[in-house]
Amino acid sequence: MRCTLAQRAEFDEIVDVRSPAEFAEDHIPGAINCPVLDNAERHEIGLLYAKSPFEARKLGAAMVARNLAATVERRFLDRPKTWRPLVYCWRGGMRSQSAALWLNLIGWRAGQLIDGYKAWRRHAVEALATLPATLQWRVVCGATGSGKTRLLAALAARGEQTLDLEALAVHKGSVLGGIPRRVQPSQKWFETGIAARLEQFDAARVVYVEAESRKIGLCALPNSLVDAMRAAPCVEIHATPEARLAYLLDDYAYLGDNPAALAARLERLHGFVDNVTLDRWKHWAMDRNLPDLFRELIVRHYDPLYARSQHRHFTQLAQARRLETDDLSAEAIAGLAEEIVSGA
Repeated sequence: MRCTLAQRAEFDEIVDVRSPAEFAEDHIPGAINCPVLDNAERHEIGLLYAKSPFEARKLGAAMVARNLAATVERRFLDRPKTWRPLVYCWRGGMRSQSAALWLNLIGWRAGQLIDGYKAWRRHAVEALATLPATLQWRVVCGATGSGKTRLLAALAARGEQTLDLEALAVHKGSVLGGIPRRVQPSQKWFETGIAARLEQFDAARVVYVEAESRKIGLCALPNSLVDAMRAAPCVEIHATPEARLAYLLDDYAYLGDNPAALAARLERLHGFVDNVTLDRWKHWAMDRNLPDLFRELIVRHYDPLYARSQHRHFTQLAQARRLETDDLSAEAIAGLAEEIVSGA
């Protein structure tokens, strides 16, 4: 049974039969990866196909049959007779056709997604292009260390709609924003995460998002989302320098675990500050002197950057509701969330 993307909710599970590398780059949210050809096998068949399509299909059929048998044994033996999987590959071709045929022969009612992953990619791109302009955005602004990300979490805990772009990008959005032992997603998977969230939002309710630049680490925000955010009403958090420093020392405490890596990250500021200052910062990094380092980073780098960029990019920041605080503890941030919502 060939099915459209719009019918995917009718199925119990979505099964991506592409290679692990294809799946890692991007996939339909919620899908499980059960490759009928692994990365090496797919490469081998591709090379052979260029020489002889028949020989490639013959060898590929043997590989697919072997891998499907192993998948059924490892992954699907506990599925009931009523299980309905939706199977897809790159463009709805032989890989998903073969898997759907096997599953149907067993007795399950498997569907094959028309156009495969390409159908999802088209859908995600369209959602990213159109949905941001339909939503009521509130942009949470504030200098680095103002607790904006935790404020989003507090708003979400209250049942508010939030889009945490840094969580989707696996990056905190600054020169020191890389997260140890975690890799940023591909651009396509980042966009899939955004598209999936946008589809869940109620357009009649406000959506809170943190002010971001066009890129978070290596991940680029869709232009339509950037445009919608920059034209939206803002809420600006004004925290005291002491509160911000305490917040940063807590939020970035792990940077002290690897002084050499921290010094290497600071090297990216070469050309933005003088060499004497940069050398001092790297020296503090190697000494694990985070208080002095963060204090100067706030004054010499983050605050000037914020002053230069925010008012130029966020057109309603001058009219933003301003919330003053000298406390960025969890309890205080929860209080800020309550204050924001009560005046939204």
